[in-house]
Amino acid sequence: MKDVASFRIHYTQFLDPAGTPVESLPDFAREPAVLIDLYRGMVAARQFDKKAIAMQRTGQLGTYASCLGQEAIGAGIGHAMRPEDVLFPSYRDQAAQFPRGVRMADILLYWGGDERGMDYARCREDFPICVPVASQCCHAVGVAYAFKYRGEARAAVCIVGDGGTSKGDFYEALNAAGIWRLPVVFVINNNQWAISVPRAAQTAAETLAQKAIAAGVAGEQVDGNDVIAVRYAVDRALEKARRGDGPSLIEALSYRMGDHTTADNASRYRSTEEVERYGQADPVARLRAYLLRAADWPEEDDVRLERSVAAEVEQAVRDYTAMPAPSPETMFSHLYATLPRAYSVQRETAGL
Repeated sequence: MKDVASFRIHYTQFLDPAGTPVESLPDFAREPAVLIDLYRGMVAARQFDKKAIAMQRTGQLGTYASCLGQEAIGAGIGHAMRPEDVLFPSYRDQAAQFPRGVRMADILLYWGGDERGMDYARCREDFPICVPVASQCCHAVGVAYAFKYRGEARAAVCIVGDGGTSKGDFYEALNAAGIWRLPVVFVINNNQWAISVPRAAQTAAETLAQKAIAAGVAGEQVDGNDVIAVRYAVDRALEKARRGDGPSLIEALSYRMGDHTTADNASRYRSTEEVERYGQADPVARLRAYLLRAADWPEEDDVRLERSVAAEVEQAVRDYTAMPAPSPETMFSHLYATLPRAYSVQRETAGL
């Protein structure tokens, strides 16, 4: 017998959990302004999360999905993308959406049951939040095919959870991207839990990144709690996609510190000890530690940033609560180009 193929999965980390560099930082990370921007993005996502959960508990929002502990993944992705790229988010990717220009008030509107929250003023071509698991992978492939067909130097970025990699949508999308060499980047948010199912019960694969191999797609793994590593990997994958060299898959290792959604109670299926253990790798605390120690970022600047973000969140809440409720007939507005007779009758009967 002989080996006909062999593969390796590379892992990237620049800052350890204490915020200490473990290897030479990439060029962008040598610019304090860039790191502070990434840090602000993570702090904003965390403070927004806290407020959104409080609003849900008091009946001002519907079900909400927190990204607590996973902010580095979204912040790194959103920061690396260009305006002309297109994002395909899942339901806990607000940290990626904010750098793209999505307003906090928009996300509140969406989780408040108002579809106007997905009518973005900026990033008009970014796709809306996708609640069905992994179907956004297929959408990303379709858009990436359009980019390639038109000869546009643009990329599609799809974020999917570890549970989503068990879905047929994910495999079909990955296979199509590989065979057509499409400009698409798949980022797996491996937060270790698919609702109440642990990663170990999802798949026997040693890594999720290696799932790319069967599709002929480059796969790698990064420390998803190291925003520098995420930004670095996504940067490279996007450049590769835009120059026509095909798709990439990045598995970002993190942990879901909160419940799956506000409709969940994670304490029923995982221990407090596990949460505390993973909490020591907190992405926000990690970059804060590095900034305070090595990037001329004094404590008073950190306090000012926290206050600035808090004010931004409160303004978003005011904008959301001041928004007039949509009129009832809007439920018919975007179903079809021409409303079928069955729905027309319903609308007429309701006097709308």
